[in-house]
Amino acid sequence: MSEKVDLRIGNREMLHNQVCSVLRSAILKGDFEPGERLVQTELAELTGVSRMPIREALRTLETEGLVKMEPHRGAVVRPIKKQDIQEIYELRSVLEPLALKKSIKNFSKDDFEALKTYHQSMIENESGEEYVEWNAKFHQLLSSRCQSPRLLGFIGTISRGFAQDTPQIIPGQIQKSNKEHEDILNAILNEDEEKAVEYLTYHISRTGEELLNSLENKDFK
Repeated sequence: MSEKVDLRIGNREMLHNQVCSVLRSAILKGDFEPGERLVQTELAELTGVSRMPIREALRTLETEGLVKMEPHRGAVVRPIKKQDIQEIYELRSVLEPLALKKSIKNFSKDDFEALKTYHQSMIENESGEEYVEWNAKFHQLLSSRCQSPRLLGFIGTISRGFAQDTPQIIPGQIQKSNKEHEDILNAILNEDEEKAVEYLTYHISRTGEELLNSLENKDFK
């Protein structure tokens, strides 16, 4: 573990997704090495929470492939593979734009207002956990009206993990994302389905490429 790692985000009760976000980001940034044990008591002390949310977060990270549970060792950091990141973003760049294309005609006035609110909230909160949450809400709503449960299920599975925390990992990601979100939003408001799909595809593909670049010093296989 990096000697300077500081995961504490306040002596308060945290939501499950906040704990996951803190630990996920630390793993992706290399604060924990592949093969390193993640001891619940140590993580609880570092983050300032009880062991219960740590235990639940480790289970979630296991489903995302970032952690594995080993007999007699507990949670251990798994190596991050380049091919995993490439596959996730290749799938996202196909499935999310498809869901958006199917959703646009079903957006209500409330949906338009919600998208504008999420976008504005990201502009006003360009740091920390709040941005991550607004970003997730924005992307979820883009796909949510496609009326295809299987498609939404696939997106939900592959969008966990890397996708949620890129704003905290990629240098300059927040500013770039805000501009790209604005392009997507304006295209939707102007009922330009083709442009909205094009902008979302670019946004996801560009993020995937820059995530790989930001993690290039890690031992990919």
